[in-house]
Amino acid sequence: MLTKKQLFTRGMLDISPHMLSVIPFGIICGAIGVELGFDPLLVYAMSIIIFGGASQIVFLQLLSGGASGLVAATSVGVINSRHLLYGAVLSEYLEKLSLIKKLLISYIIVDQGFAESNKFFKKNKSEQYLHYHLIGTGCTMWVCWQIATLSGIILGSFVPEELGLKFAIPLTFIAIVIQDLKKLDHLIVMIVCGLSSLLFYDAPFRSYIIISPILALLVAALILRLKK
Repeated sequence: MLTKKQLFTRGMLDISPHMLSVIPFGIICGAIGVELGFDPLLVYAMSIIIFGGASQIVFLQLLSGGASGLVAATSVGVINSRHLLYGAVLSEYLEKLSLIKKLLISYIIVDQGFAESNKFFKKNKSEQYLHYHLIGTGCTMWVCWQIATLSGIILGSFVPEELGLKFAIPLTFIAIVIQDLKKLDHLIVMIVCGLSSLLFYDAPFRSYIIISPILALLVAALILRLKK
């Protein structure tokens, strides 16, 4: 049985490889905000409040393009609605926690942290304090993201475009799913999700981001039923 400290440290170590792509992503987010003409304090505050790279970029681009605050906030809500799926998956491991603890932990759950902790949870269901692994991944991501965003605000305008830092964004998510490419059923679900996101790309309020994973989940449920 691992202690709380050991689980927290394990979470930090498991999420660390993702920092190679997350940090450039954070620098890009900070730099884009300044380039679009927003106050650096606003850009940094948004990094703390929203704490989501894709959401932050969409929010800034919509506001700079003349969209209303309501439309921008709604779009961010749609993009982040995928976290409802994360909550559903993790609920069985966090059900004994109080509502306050669940809310605090939900703030630091991001794509990479969810992927690593969910993988760890499946292999270590007997551990008593599993949520400390999730806290470890989340806190590491939060600290690195804030430092990266601040660095982007200060230094982003000096980074040459030919370095191709924008390519770090898809790399962040490729690193999450690369291990599952060896499994046929997982690969089918990924292809369905990718194709449906292209098909519904023009859906209102960027809702393709939630439509495509829902369709992929339905396919995953069908595959599981067929297996049984």
